[in-house]
Amino acid sequence: MSKYWHVINIGIQNTLVYRVNFLFRVTFGLVPLFAVISLWRTVYRDQANAIGGYTLSQMISYYLILTIVDALTAVNEDDWQIAGDIKDGNISQFLIKPIDYLTYRLCLFGAGRLIYTACAALPVAIFVWAHRHHFVLPADAFTFGCFVVSLVLTGLLQFLLSYTLALMAFWLLEVSTLIFIVFAFEYIAGGHLFPLDILPPILLKALFLTPFPYQLYFPVSIYVGKTTGRELYTGLFIQALWVIAGYLAARFAWNRGVRKYSAVGG
Repeated sequence: MSKYWHVINIGIQNTLVYRVNFLFRVTFGLVPLFAVISLWRTVYRDQANAIGGYTLSQMISYYLILTIVDALTAVNEDDWQIAGDIKDGNISQFLIKPIDYLTYRLCLFGAGRLIYTACAALPVAIFVWAHRHHFVLPADAFTFGCFVVSLVLTGLLQFLLSYTLALMAFWLLEVSTLIFIVFAFEYIAGGHLFPLDILPPILLKALFLTPFPYQLYFPVSIYVGKTTGRELYTGLFIQALWVIAGYLAARFAWNRGVRKYSAVGG
């Protein structure tokens, strides 16, 4: 176990090199968020009633919490680094050392999220404070607890899906196209652009047959009070199942990939 704490320590030290880059990325990333919130303000100005069941405060809170969840759980360069390890042959060292590559990458992912969140804390906090009059708090402590549980599951699901996609480098010469296609679909189906429950019910049900809503929309919907009761418990259970499925897919892809890699003299 101590070796993985060492990996986390190294990950933190390596990530600290990019702290200024992270700060600028977060700060300028708030510009499109400001544009989106301004757009919704204009829409609600001419709309007396809630839109899709959302008041203006709930809609603004949705995007603010979405930004926080994204900072805590989004995969940055991990998938490219994994694919690079395979392509450059660096993966060979993990086949002879007593270290699990998935756990190793998970530790680096956690370290990266820790530093990124620390860099994002100040600009995001200022942005949230500027919109404090429209920032909705969770209904109660239980709701916040469920949000935290879903947040952890979201981070694991984000990592496992990216990890599995990156392992396609065992079979594909270039995985960037595949990663971009999945990212583009996840960006829409995950709720980045708008709350998914404003979509027609039949389309919403179809999206929830995929893991994408559980990568971002679901924890945010818990926080703003759109997912409650039985729907909340069922959603957490399904999200946990997707994490387990992601873990099994990651292990399967690794075992098959290493077998192929060793067979060709990697």
